[in-house]
Amino acid sequence: MLREDSQVHSKVDVEQVTEERGSQYGDFATQGQIAQTLKDYLREFEGWDRLNPHQREAMDMILHKISRIVNGNPNHKDSWVDIAGYAHIVAIRIPGD
Repeated sequence: MLREDSQVHSKVDVEQVTEERGSQYGDFATQGQIAQTLKDYLREFEGWDRLNPHQREAMDMILHKISRIVNGNPNHKDSWVDIAGYAHIVAIRIPGD
């Protein structure tokens, strides 16, 4: 169980993090709209069904990061690094070469 002072501290941290994220990624509602539009669009293609669960999840995360870039600060390096990271996680699981 959280003590009262822990609850206050957590609330302040959440508000601070929310503000920081908003300054980098833009309005969350708009970013969500972009991300969901991209995800819905790709799910319309039969190729989506050929992806395994971790490939689908990586695609979702990459599209999430792309929507943050488009909606917010395109020079926020972490977003680009995260995209590369998710692609790498899938690539190392593909047999061959």
